[in-house]
Amino acid sequence: MNKPLMAKATAVWLVDNTTLSFKQIGDFCGLHELEVQGIADGDVAAGVKGYDPVASNQLDPQEIKRGEESPTYRLRLKYNPAAEGEEKRRGPRYTPLSKRQDRPAAILWLVKFHPELADSQIAKLVGTTKPTINAIRERTHWNIQNIQPIDPVALGLCRQTELDTAVQKAAKKRAADGDVMSDDERRKLVSTETSLSMSEEPRLPTAIAGLENFSLSQDDEDRKPEADLDADSFFNLPDNDSDEDEDDR
Repeated sequence: MNKPLMAKATAVWLVDNTTLSFKQIGDFCGLHELEVQGIADGDVAAGVKGYDPVASNQLDPQEIKRGEESPTYRLRLKYNPAAEGEEKRRGPRYTPLSKRQDRPAAILWLVKFHPELADSQIAKLVGTTKPTINAIRERTHWNIQNIQPIDPVALGLCRQTELDTAVQKAAKKRAADGDVMSDDERRKLVSTETSLSMSEEPRLPTAIAGLENFSLSQDDEDRKPEADLDADSFFNLPDNDSDEDEDDR
């Protein structure tokens, strides 16, 4: 923690209540010197209420006094337990209220198209909990009938690079455990261009799939193949009328 809480509001208070230089205030609050000057001129942070760093236990009055006496003195931030871990917060990803209703659709998409992902990875990607993931996977969610799978990247819940990294990591772990991936699962791990360039395996049409080993019945086996017919034979038939005329003569 190298800067106080509510840094801009703290800078407003220091500008209004001390004679510290703009550079001293900027160094203490993590702001540029010109930005602090803009606060003093009223061009920056207009309407922001000042935040007292002394009352919030972030700065000692003696530090302000030393800074006012020496323009080169750098203010030292007082230890504040309330500010500990403020910059590096751990835990589930924060999801805005406007997008929280889209999380079940994203979870269903991940469960359906990336079953290799662990619950912890899904929870980290979309900011959810393991009970919610299990409810959607087991189709016991209260609104499961109305949930449609949607890509979490398209919903803005995570980045494509984050999803790719999670899938690659899950694939490596699965390979290390000795699990064999199917062709469909392997195609999901490559880029779209690579997947489109792959040669498709020859497959039978769906309507006749499974008929390649179909055995003929006994009646069909007894039938003899018909002789090949020539199309010209249908058009070169003998002229019966001409033969009758010759007999009359």
